[in-house]
Amino acid sequence: MSRLAFVALAVALMAAPVAAAASDEAWAALAKGGHVALVRHGNAPPGYGGDPPGFKIDDCATQRNMDERGRAQARAVGEAFRQHGVIVDKILSSPWCRCLETARLMALGPVENTWAVAASDRSPERLVVLKQMMAGWRGPGTLVLVTHALTVQALVGIMPDQAETVVVKPKPGNEPGIDVVGRIAVPR
Repeated sequence: MSRLAFVALAVALMAAPVAAAASDEAWAALAKGGHVALVRHGNAPPGYGGDPPGFKIDDCATQRNMDERGRAQARAVGEAFRQHGVIVDKILSSPWCRCLETARLMALGPVENTWAVAASDRSPERLVVLKQMMAGWRGPGTLVLVTHALTVQALVGIMPDQAETVVVKPKPGNEPGIDVVGRIAVPR
């Protein structure tokens, strides 16, 4: 084995326990309540390509939608929430069909459709509203936001995989803001 391959293997092996610890911490935070789960929608090919030209928000047939893999991921995310004892107080979804379907297939409670959860750096007004909503969340349970990769990236600087969850905690006191607790990989 070459020295470079050995170093790469060693780095990968060291990163796995760190990722698992971050995931464990994220699950513990969600189970505790008072946190926010940013869930990216399930697999919707071609992935990062956006919607087809001329799509209509009120017509799922014109959008980029989830495939069977994405639907299975959404169900697995919901099951993982239940297995970890996460109490969900509220579920908000972007109005895009792939987000709404993800939220509904998670089967964690009623889903509310809101444009605020579709915020990105291209919609600064919605991003401000979403940041305030998250910073003001106090629970007692978890707030679940089913959204898009660009929304998560604009909020916390992380580009999540499809069906990945990023867990954040509102900052205590009067200082508005959020802190990233950890990431939860797509359940297998």
